[in-house]
Amino acid sequence: MKVAVNLRVNHKDYHLDIDSHATLLEVLRNELAFQSVHRSCEEGECGACTILFNGEPINSCLMLAAAADGAEILTTEGLVREGKRHPLMDAFVELHGMQCGYCTPGMLMTAYAFIEKTSGQSLTDEQIRRGIEGNLCRCTGYVNIVKAIRAAKKDRESGNWW
Repeated sequence: MKVAVNLRVNHKDYHLDIDSHATLLEVLRNELAFQSVHRSCEEGECGACTILFNGEPINSCLMLAAAADGAEILTTEGLVREGKRHPLMDAFVELHGMQCGYCTPGMLMTAYAFIEKTSGQSLTDEQIRRGIEGNLCRCTGYVNIVKAIRAAKKDRESGNWW
């Protein structure tokens, strides 16, 4: 059975007729071609499919797309404007916050929301690690991810953020 949904993804409106049983992950990847939303565990354990849903990080594999009707969604593709990467992305690149890159899009979305939520607060490395819980990285050991988030947070506090 098909259902109509209206989504705002990366600042653009979409009007879709989708299968009623399709997950938000499936619609974002297969219908709208947002390839940064990675399919991995499909159980909400790894964070590879993390997006921002009305400003909050969620695992898109756990939500039916029909339940997202009217939602504001941000994927990693939405962190690029006019061909320019968001400062958070730059921090991950410059400080080697990724290796294979599979977890990176979900990690970026969780880090983005975490930085926004903790604006004006000084954070320890342990607090940053807790802030990205739910996003598994099998390559990096998280050291450079934490460094990148710390650098991006500093950029946010100094106004170098959009």
